[in-house]
Amino acid sequence: MLKVDITSFSYDDFPVLKDVIFKIKRGEHVSIIGESGCGKSTLLKIIYGLLHVEKGEVFWEDTQVMGPNYNLVPGEPYMKYLSQDFDLMPFITVSENVSQFLSVFEPEELKKRTAELLEMIEMTPFANTKVKNLSGGQQQRVALARVLAQEPKVLLLDEPFGHIDNFRKNSLRRNLFAYLKKQGITVLTATHDHNDILPYADRIIVLKDNSIIADGTPENVYQNPKEIYVASLFGEASLIPIQLIKPYAELSKSILVYPQEFKVSDSSGLKVWVKHSYFKGSHYMVEGKMNENDVVYFNSNKVLKPETEVFLNVSIETINLRLKDNN
Repeated sequence: MLKVDITSFSYDDFPVLKDVIFKIKRGEHVSIIGESGCGKSTLLKIIYGLLHVEKGEVFWEDTQVMGPNYNLVPGEPYMKYLSQDFDLMPFITVSENVSQFLSVFEPEELKKRTAELLEMIEMTPFANTKVKNLSGGQQQRVALARVLAQEPKVLLLDEPFGHIDNFRKNSLRRNLFAYLKKQGITVLTATHDHNDILPYADRIIVLKDNSIIADGTPENVYQNPKEIYVASLFGEASLIPIQLIKPYAELSKSILVYPQEFKVSDSSGLKVWVKHSYFKGSHYMVEGKMNENDVVYFNSNKVLKPETEVFLNVSIETINLRLKDNN
């Protein structure tokens, strides 16, 4: 079990983390999400031992993770950290980079393991290519395989797909997270992209204003967002006063609604005026206005012209779900 208990951490006099406390079971995949500057990367660096924390501690089972004040070379041997800066050797090949930490005394195993990792990151055709000749996205994939070759018990990933194009990203996510789950590796992923999270994580921890504001399964955090900030991490969301939706006129409350949860009507519901329609491939995401100040986002299967008047409805199930969570 990984245990994190950080009372506070600051850069000089600038606070970054406060009362960040959680535990992670062996083999669990936890995603850390939040806006830029909320402390995601700092948290991973503390866990790995790259930063010294005065008020707090990190344990892997019964072993305390010691920071740079105690270790000449920061980092623990059972833990690996893949940052947004790749630690690769540019003048040797992809295969040599990946196999660098494998035992040369077992050549057949070295060859087999290297081939498996290259296949997993879809870099087999580049096995004999020098790293300096690769793109940024290709280098990120090699850095990932190089870390996995070291067989860590705990893997810390900081924006692991940030440099990789969408063509490769989807299959790489599937390959990587299936591999990590099969190997029983404990994973913490810091990311901005909800596509890295929802299909793969066991838990989501949301950071805001230096602290944890949500911690739960992807389904729970997504379906029951505590506030607009949490919902917005998964895409657009709207805060709707439900007294404008029958039969809830007597309730002076508001609920969070995602664009796909609205149904568009020509006759009854929450009245909005179209501002703009954004083509999203399978549908249009429409930006509308309820009044001069309040904006709402909803999906439509056709383009809607600006200033068109439409009505929006939300299912009883969605409203009751959000009301139950608020209570």
